[in-house]
Amino acid sequence: MGGGATTAAASGELRRRLGTFDAVVIGLGAMIGAGIFSAFAPAARAAGSGLLVGLAVAAVVAYCNATSSARLAARYPASGGTYVYGRQRLGDFWGYLAGWAFVVGKIASCAAIALTVGLYVWPAQAHAVAVAAVVALTAVNYVGIQKSALLTRAIVATVLVVLTVVVAATLGWGAADMTRLNVGADATVGGVLQAAGLLFFAFAGYARIATLGEEVRDPARVIPRAIPLALGITLAVYAVVAVAVLLVLGPQRLAGAAAPLSDAVQAAGIQQLVPVVRLGAAVAALGSLLALILGVSRTTLAMARDRHLPHALAAVHPRFAVPHRAELLVGAVVAVLAATADLRSAIGFSSFGVLVYYAIANASAWTLSRSEGRPPRIIPVIGLAGCLTLAFALPAASVISGAAVLTAGAAAYGIRRLVTGRRHR
Repeated sequence: MGGGATTAAASGELRRRLGTFDAVVIGLGAMIGAGIFSAFAPAARAAGSGLLVGLAVAAVVAYCNATSSARLAARYPASGGTYVYGRQRLGDFWGYLAGWAFVVGKIASCAAIALTVGLYVWPAQAHAVAVAAVVALTAVNYVGIQKSALLTRAIVATVLVVLTVVVAATLGWGAADMTRLNVGADATVGGVLQAAGLLFFAFAGYARIATLGEEVRDPARVIPRAIPLALGITLAVYAVVAVAVLLVLGPQRLAGAAAPLSDAVQAAGIQQLVPVVRLGAAVAALGSLLALILGVSRTTLAMARDRHLPHALAAVHPRFAVPHRAELLVGAVVAVLAATADLRSAIGFSSFGVLVYYAIANASAWTLSRSEGRPPRIIPVIGLAGCLTLAFALPAASVISGAAVLTAGAAAYGIRRLVTGRRHR
């Protein structure tokens, strides 16, 4: 280990090890994950034949969020993402609220994705498999970001191969019907917006690149390049897969599918590919879970540094240069949830929290000056309005639970400020 690396770890800083390729791969690992195997069905139930319109709306909002996040990450290349940007640009409370929304929403999302692994690998023992997956990936993250990046490369490559085989097989088997892409009267504005909000869950992974800003080499150049690259590749993959699944199943059958890609393969009469799809789904979920644990632990680190969470969580391992206590705590909480809870409704809950998180990112990007790399004004405006619109278009249960959690976090912040103020007096 070099002296510079030792010094960085000893000072509580993380090492800059990630180049553009690894940053893009980590973003892809988070986005081309469990969502592509599970998010299409609830989105189709909401939008009906307007599913592709909902996907396009989610893509526009995601692009605005990604652009705002990339400019902010280049300006503030530290762990924590919008938690850092909000504090720097809007004030301590808004940064805290962004961090709280991200950590709570993504921990629930981690548990749901871990359960996805269990349901595909061994349905009868889904909870046990989920816990094992969390423990294994927490161990990988613990020994360093480079190990995580190498594993993510393998996962992303495997998932892309599986998706390519599935799309080629379903479209080439004669079961596709172009009329199934037609938008009918069942597509309403509210349904399309709700579908966009649910699909946004799948695109939120580019935040991993920003939250890892302290571990990226030359962040001012790498991050603005990596985020749009990762998002662009993901949008292309999702669009191709969505079209293929709709051509084979149609919106009604897709809405009722428990495992949309497996059902599409079966509908095309290619039973022998079902195990391949199940393997791809499990591997994809592992990739998402790996990237999610990375992102949540880094935001936890940033909040602990500022004592919004226990300061002990700000420790950086002297050998591996990772926030080891934050990673262990996140892994433990996710493992407990995965072992005890049924979090199939976590997509809506997570989407609400993440949309609030990106609304704060867009508001922060609006305050940048031209010399600070401000994006065109229209981008944060569309991003902010889009995030808030999609957040409140989600199912009522998701909105209520998400708002309740944010309110609890805001109350905790207020109590802490009150207690701290009294101590100072």
